[in-house]
Amino acid sequence: MSSDPRDDRSEIVFFDLETTVPTRTGQGFAILEFGAILVCPRNLEELRSYSTLVQPVNPSLISSLSVRCNGITADAVNSAPTFADIADTVYDILHGRIWAGHNITRFDCVRIREGFAEIGRTPTEPKGIIDSLALLTQRFGRRAGDMKMASLATYFGLGKQTHRSLDDVRMNLEVLKYCATVLFLESSLPDAFPEKSWVSPNATTRSRKNGKSPLEGPGINIDASSSSSKFGNVSPKYHENEENHPLYDLLRCVASDMPQPDTFDMTALSNEIHADSLQQDVDMEKKPMTESSEMPSAVTVPGSFSGNAGFLEPDEVSVSSIRACFVTFKDGVQRMILLYEHAILQLCCHHLRVRFGLSTKFVDHAGRPRLSFVVDASPCLCGVLEACDGIVRKLFVESGSNSDWRPAVNKKPGFFNYPTVRLHIPTAVNEDGAKYATDIYQKDPSGTVQKLVFSKFDAAELDTWFSPGTFLDASFSLHPYDYQQSAGIRLVAKKLIIHKE
Repeated sequence: MSSDPRDDRSEIVFFDLETTVPTRTGQGFAILEFGAILVCPRNLEELRSYSTLVQPVNPSLISSLSVRCNGITADAVNSAPTFADIADTVYDILHGRIWAGHNITRFDCVRIREGFAEIGRTPTEPKGIIDSLALLTQRFGRRAGDMKMASLATYFGLGKQTHRSLDDVRMNLEVLKYCATVLFLESSLPDAFPEKSWVSPNATTRSRKNGKSPLEGPGINIDASSSSSKFGNVSPKYHENEENHPLYDLLRCVASDMPQPDTFDMTALSNEIHADSLQQDVDMEKKPMTESSEMPSAVTVPGSFSGNAGFLEPDEVSVSSIRACFVTFKDGVQRMILLYEHAILQLCCHHLRVRFGLSTKFVDHAGRPRLSFVVDASPCLCGVLEACDGIVRKLFVESGSNSDWRPAVNKKPGFFNYPTVRLHIPTAVNEDGAKYATDIYQKDPSGTVQKLVFSKFDAAELDTWFSPGTFLDASFSLHPYDYQQSAGIRLVAKKLIIHKE
């Protein structure tokens, strides 16, 4: 796949990486495979393809967890070229072209730039980026569930995702063609099909009449209407004006920096949610973690409850007033939220006992530990969380998810009378570095409360405050997630008051 004098860099390059899975703090990722296909932007014809395994500088990074993720063993890459060996080829393929792929913005693009930086070379740069995860979530809605590549492939009957670079690139192309075909059919005769018969029962939609919909039913209506129909071996063919095909609209809107329309009017929740402060994490699709990606969000709720500034105590919650719905934000990413009487549901609990101290078992994409600890749960808290589990799980299933469910309340065999829940301490990152996104305080026996200030992100230092048997008060939010075939509700601590006995 070499440079051609006639090449005007107008092709779209779809590419995908397979990497190692970090198993300890600060380890990072190592590229194990690179695959790319150049396609003609006029008719999506495959022009050239290239793929190769890549030998990491440190083969010991290929752990058993990494092998389970993509099947690439240390023996498989033993005689493969290093990234330095293929850097010229990768640069030639990518530089100055439109990059495309599923969740490449937050994962593959970052890994490519890291690969060039590690060998002391200037990274390749794109003409534009098409990220089909965010794009299809915005345009196609949640009719395929969590919008992972595997879920989209299953939806269209394209087989199982292999998690090998070139196979995944070809699957990405096919998924785009199928999605574009559905959108094309929907837009061709929008008035010929009654909306309720045309829309998949699992899809969340928005009305064509006014582009908005109220908070009603199991979800907030957000997207163009959808079809549950499956198509055979369909590959879109363009006739009179091929550039009117929705796939070209999809590709052009991202690659040319064309402004994308909002898919949901937040007016109905304007007093409950600050949309800009809800942080989306679209790299959930591919980030090869063993635990669900954190979805920290800062939300504002009315201070009308008797609890802690908008946080309800479990015994204040009426289960019948809890419901869940999907919300689409400005970048097209959807998140499920839990509501209580039209406000975001957040809880506060007093005098929780720490059962297991700080865990640093899992790491984020930057190699920082994902901090969490386990506390005993009262019967009242268990009741609220189990009700939330049921509501969220039902909506995930209705949206097409087949992920394994992880209950928020842990009741281990033999310890059913001693249930526990896990509280997560999220990390905030800014130009000054990482810090804990949870406000942590100390309360002495006299009742005086003082905020703890940590000079650096140091899990070992923080660990001393969460030893088993410690009592604390916790204010936390509930974050439904569906990631890498695991789904559930994460309890994200917003404020912790540690009791000093």
